[in-house]
Amino acid sequence: MTRTFDFDRIIDRGSQPGEKWGRYAGRDVLPLWVADMDFAAPAVVLDALRARLEHGVLGYTEPWPALLEAVIEGIARDHAWRIEADWLVWLPGVVTGLNLACRAVGEAGDEVFTATPVYPPFLSAPANSGRRLVSRALVLEDGRWTWDRAAVEAALGPRTGLFMLCNPHNPVGRAFDRDELGWLGALAERRDMVICSDEIHCGLVLDADRPHIPLAALDPALARRTITLMAPSKTWNIPSLYCALAIIPDPALRKRFRHAMRGIVPHVNLFGLIGCEAAYRDGTPWRLALLDTLRANRARVMEALADMPGLHCASPQATYLAWIDCRAAGLDDPAAFFEAAGVGLSDGAPFGAPGFVRLNFGCPRATLDEALHRMTTALARR
Repeated sequence: MTRTFDFDRIIDRGSQPGEKWGRYAGRDVLPLWVADMDFAAPAVVLDALRARLEHGVLGYTEPWPALLEAVIEGIARDHAWRIEADWLVWLPGVVTGLNLACRAVGEAGDEVFTATPVYPPFLSAPANSGRRLVSRALVLEDGRWTWDRAAVEAALGPRTGLFMLCNPHNPVGRAFDRDELGWLGALAERRDMVICSDEIHCGLVLDADRPHIPLAALDPALARRTITLMAPSKTWNIPSLYCALAIIPDPALRKRFRHAMRGIVPHVNLFGLIGCEAAYRDGTPWRLALLDTLRANRARVMEALADMPGLHCASPQATYLAWIDCRAAGLDDPAAFFEAAGVGLSDGAPFGAPGFVRLNFGCPRATLDEALHRMTTALARR
């Protein structure tokens, strides 16, 4: 059966409890902040959830063979990486995985490195486990965000045991290339570091000539010092099903990771597992149609920003997030300024970069066009 996908349909999210739209309840503010999309989940996922619900018994459940097969085959198909079933550790979310990595590597007082700006849990996870955060800023070169390699290497010390990577990167939208990842791998080998690679946006690479490269797929030796975090939540827009996975090829590292879970990490929700299987097995047509929509939305964002004085954004290669530099616009608080104009954006300060905002363009075209119009008008009226 051929399905059509309607990414222009406006769904009333304000009538249901939810973080994204609930923040501005009762106000004329379009929420383009938190990283979930305003599109209905794929029908294949919803059908699978309904079928399981019809069974009627919701007992304790462990991952089953068909689910494992769907994930393994899906990652091989989409990212050219053949993983093994015993490498998988199931989690209720990638943020859980970030915190577990900090617990599993080294000891209290050790250092964890990451680059800013970055998804805020990267910045808070080390302290949650008694580790010390070390960071250096990404740099903008030739229209793309990349590493200041000398600064990164200089920041690493003898107690830096964990390197936390976000790829594709939230919020700057980079899909790091083979050269960059190779440099990171060599650095980890030379410094004897573990890399925790958050690859939750791996299914959302927008540049057709730039496939996602899982860091651990580069080399078996590098894989043995890598914890890769993935989930169906961003790609197929099912974040509240709370299902993620850590892929850890090295048995000793995997054992330490599992040990850190004991007594504090619950089993994954049954419906998260159901949705995960359906998404990886049957969700490709929806994902490909989504990518076409996101590419068109990205173009609309970049075109609109070109006419907004003082705002700059490097075109994101992946994700549905635009990282906008407002420092030349003369705005004391860019997020508050645009919120007053009726557009809710993520403030850059929690990402480690005051003066920036993050815009989520994973929404119907009409919503995006209205938000961009409000931003343009607000800047013109200052």
